[in-house]
This record gives sequence, structure tokens and C-alpha cells, in this order.
Amino acid sequence: MDETGVLALVDELSDLIEDGKASLGNRDRRTIDAGPALDILDEIRQAFPQEFAQARQIVREQANILEDAEVEANRILEDARNQALTIASQQEVVRIAQQQAENVLADARDQEREMRAGAEDYADTVFSHIENTVAQINENVRRCRERLNTKATPMR
Repeated sequence: MDETGVLALVDELSDLIEDGKASLGNRDRRTIDAGPALDILDEIRQAFPQEFAQARQIVREQANILEDAEVEANRILEDARNQALTIASQQEVVRIAQQQAENVLADARDQEREMRAGAEDYADTVFSHIENTVAQINENVRRCRERLNTKATPMR
């Protein structure tokens, strides 16, 4: 029985009481036929367990819906946390990779400077040796020419 059924029975009981004969000297007291009144009360009593069962079922369904919603909300929050951790982790990996790349580049530049300095030192040493060798050759050529010139002069 729905809500209007119980309310209709209550209205019917109210009408039965209002239609009852007023007692002498007291308008608030009425005389009514107990049979129909008790029948109406029995119908109300029968309707209430049904309505209470429906109400309990509705409350259980609402509790289940709320529980499911809470579980879903917790799952969504957990997924969001995991995604945030993944993104943060990926960003950290990118940051570390960039730092490592900068370190490799800095090391390469340092090695390039060292190699250039070493190559320049080596080249300077080679050129110095060549310069000394050329100087010795020049000196030998000059002496040879001098000897040639000194030997060539007495024959004339």
C-alpha cells in the first residue's frame, strides 16, 4: 500500500470519529461504532509493515548507492594519485636526463679544452724542434757556403 492508502485510512478514521455522536456536556467526546474503527486500524497496521519494509529497502538501496559512490570516489582518487606520481616520476626522469646531458656536455667541453691545449703544446714543441732543426740546417748551409767561398777565393 502506498502513502496515499495509509493517509486515506487515517482520513477515513478521522471522518468516523468526527461523524460520531457528541457526548452530553463534552463536545470533545464522541461515541463511535468500534467495529469500523478497529477495522480501519487493522488495515493501517497491515499497511505499516509493508511500508516499513519498503522504507527499509529504500534505505538499504540508498546505503548501497552511497557505498558504491564512495568506493568509486576512492578508486578515482587513487587513480589520480597514481597518475600524479607517474607524472612526477616522469618529470623527475626528464630532469635527471637533462642534468646528465648537461654534465656530459660540460665534460666534453672540458676534454675539448684539454685536448686543444695539449695539441697546441705538442704543435709548439714540434714547431720548436723543426725551428731548431731548420736553424741547424741553415747554420750547416752557411758554413758549407763559407767553406765553398773560402776555397773558391784562392783559385782566382
